[in-house]
Amino acid sequence: MAEIRLDKLRKAFGETVVAVNDITITFPTSAVTCLLGPSGCGKTTLMRIIAGLETPTSGEVYFDNERVTTKSPAERNIGMVFQYPVVYKGINVYRNIELPLLEDKLDAAERDRRIKDVAEVLGLQDVLYRNVSGLDNATLQKIAVGRAVARQPKIILFDEPITNVDVNSRVQLKAALKRLSKQHNQTIIYVTHDQTEAMTLADEIALMKDGVIVQRDNPRRLYNYPNDVFGGWFLGNPGMNFVQYEVNGGAELGGPLFRKPVRFENRGGDRTVSVGIRPEYVQIHPQVAPDAAEGKLLRKSIVVGGQYLLAIQLGEHTIKAKVAPEIGEVVGESVWVECPLEAITLFGEDGAKIETELKPA
Repeated sequence: MAEIRLDKLRKAFGETVVAVNDITITFPTSAVTCLLGPSGCGKTTLMRIIAGLETPTSGEVYFDNERVTTKSPAERNIGMVFQYPVVYKGINVYRNIELPLLEDKLDAAERDRRIKDVAEVLGLQDVLYRNVSGLDNATLQKIAVGRAVARQPKIILFDEPITNVDVNSRVQLKAALKRLSKQHNQTIIYVTHDQTEAMTLADEIALMKDGVIVQRDNPRRLYNYPNDVFGGWFLGNPGMNFVQYEVNGGAELGGPLFRKPVRFENRGGDRTVSVGIRPEYVQIHPQVAPDAAEGKLLRKSIVVGGQYLLAIQLGEHTIKAKVAPEIGEVVGESVWVECPLEAITLFGEDGAKIETELKPA
C-alpha cells in the first residue's frame, strides 16, 4: 500500500502552455481515484509525472514519505496500463502475464497462483494458453491489466484503458478493475474523460480543468454538490440547468423559476447569481400547482432508462427536466415547473458556489 502526495506540482511546456498548475493533493492508500476532465485539462500529464514519464517544471512527488520526483519509472515500482494495449507478440496469454513475474524472481508456484487469480477475475481462463495473435482488442487489454495487477505493485496507473473496447467488454473490465483494486489493496489512479467510468469505478474523483483540480470528493457528493459552475455543467447528461439573475447586491429571486419569491444571504454582494438545478430534480406538474411556475413544453425525447428529457420554456429561458416515462405532457402545451429549494445550488459572479440557503420570502 502507498499514499501518493503531490506538493506544488507544476508542468509548463514552453512559455505559454501550463498543463499542470500548482497542484497539491494526496491520493489515499488503497483507494481508486479517478482524474476526470475534458481533453486537454492536464490529467494525462499529471499521471505521467506521477509515473516518472514526465519531469515536473517544479514541485515534488512522494510515495508515502519517499521523494520520487527524480526517480525513473522502473525505480518507482508501479504498474501502468495505457489506452492502447501493450502485449508481447508471439507468445501465449499465460506467458504474457508471467514475464514481469520472472523479473521479480518469484518461484513457479507463486507465479502460477497469481496468473490464475487474475485470469479468473478478468475472464481469461479460456484463452490462457492461446497465442495472443488474433485475439480481439478487449482481450488484449485484459492481458495488459492482468500483467500490471499480477506483479502486485503498490501503485497502478490507468490511462483511459477501456476507451477503445466494445461496450460489453467495457462493462466487464470496469467490474474486474473494481474487484481487483479491493482484492489487492492497491492505490489506483485512473485517468478518464468519461464521467460514467469515473462514477462507477472511483472511491474519489478529482475533477480537473485548465491544469488544476477544481474539486475532489466521492462521486455522489461531487455530482450533487459541485463547487463551481464547471462541475455542475461537466457532470451529468445533460448537466445542470443554469438561470442567471441580476440581484444588484440584493438577496431575492423570483420569476421565471419561482412562482413565489425566495431569499438568500448575499454575503459576497454579488450583482448577478446563477441558479443551478439538475434536470432530474426539476418537478413537472400537468396542472397548476402552488409553488410551480408556468412554462411551455418545447421538446420531448426518450433517454437512457426510458425516461423523457423535456425542454421547457420559462420566460426567456429554456430548462431541461428528466421525468418518468408515464409523464404524458404534449409538446406545445403549458406545464407547471417546480424547482425544490433543497435541490438548488447558487453560484456567484466568479462561478464559485455560494454557501447559503434559499428560503421562501
